[in-house]
Amino acid sequence: MAEAVLIDLFGLKLNSQKNCHQTLLMTLNAVRNHHGAKAKFLCIMCCSNISCDHDNCELETSNGLSAFLREFETVSNPSMAASLYTIKQKIDEKNLSSIKVIVPVHRKTLMKAFIGQLFTDVYNFEFEDLQMTLRGGLLKQPTEINIITAQELEAIQNEIETYLRSLPTLKGELTIITSPLIPDIFIHGFTTRTGGISYIPTLSSFNLFSSSKRRDPKAVVQENLRRLGNAAGFNVKKFYRIKTDHANDVWIMGRKEPESYDGITTNQRGVTIAALGADCIPIVFADPVRKACGVAHSGWRGTLLGVAMATVNAMIAEYGCSLEDIIVVLGPSVGPCCFTLPRESAKAFHNLDPGCVRLFGSPNPYVDIRKATRILLEQGGILPQNIQDQNQDLNLCTSCHPDKFFSHVRDGLNFGTQIGFISIRE
Repeated sequence: MAEAVLIDLFGLKLNSQKNCHQTLLMTLNAVRNHHGAKAKFLCIMCCSNISCDHDNCELETSNGLSAFLREFETVSNPSMAASLYTIKQKIDEKNLSSIKVIVPVHRKTLMKAFIGQLFTDVYNFEFEDLQMTLRGGLLKQPTEINIITAQELEAIQNEIETYLRSLPTLKGELTIITSPLIPDIFIHGFTTRTGGISYIPTLSSFNLFSSSKRRDPKAVVQENLRRLGNAAGFNVKKFYRIKTDHANDVWIMGRKEPESYDGITTNQRGVTIAALGADCIPIVFADPVRKACGVAHSGWRGTLLGVAMATVNAMIAEYGCSLEDIIVVLGPSVGPCCFTLPRESAKAFHNLDPGCVRLFGSPNPYVDIRKATRILLEQGGILPQNIQDQNQDLNLCTSCHPDKFFSHVRDGLNFGTQIGFISIRE
């Protein structure tokens, strides 16, 4: 049984029969009686008003019908995007996932297209035809449309994008942390969790990654990214994220893209590359001499596998960079105050340097992945003064600062994501 039931009356047109509203009342009453006992949310979606073909036949003024509608949650907006996004917020507030949509047959394909843009695989949708017929016909229902054209899909996407752009920022202004070590020929920075439109508590507000397991759709993440691009000054259409595998593979941009990789390097101007992070370290690399850059995602596995030096070595091999010219900046990550590993896994960090592990004799010692990353970079030949990991907000523990950063350790599976990014100015 569905947890939420949505009845689509958007743009409904009734004919001039005297009993049109009475039949609508009967239909809605049947829906309520069938689903009301178990559904936690009953909602009617409509336009600013539902009208008949003749004057003085508006839904709001119908005797009995308007009183009945107060038993439902009614969402009335001039656009489908605004209505569905408002309903999504109400569903998410109640943490519901199973949704039945009762929709006129001719609008089903359109409704599915909007839902595909605004929801993820977290939600389970079931569709049912809205039966609103009487002798002579109550509703003007065209036949079912099974295909959305490319132009129609583009119009849907534009409507959603326009609506999302109109939304205010949440949890404060957009903040970008930068490093004084990286010169102005690069655009770079590390994001925090403020200044976006994501409203899910653990994703609020500047979440920059969408997956099938989270409630933030790609459209919301893309709007957050658009705002970042405007603030930082990079082209969102030339933006590439790491496809994380918690390993040490590096994609050298211009070569064939691997299925997954935890590092990217490039010397192309105007292309922005980004590493994800939510406890794992987003690392940014810059060589102002060769005008090349890189990013890496370094969790505890990637740290031990040497993803940071793998990225450095890719820059040396591909662009002729020198070790002494490469600048490395470690973005915000979980600190040794909050990150533990089973003793067997922590042993490799202890072997690297005992200072990377605290309470090594315990079953779950505390591990410092930032210290380990610096040690490995210095062992690889990066100059100590060219590594920044202890300045501004970069060294704050992501788990300890819920006002500033997302954290997997703190928030569990539905965690949000910040990024470290860099590009060479055009």
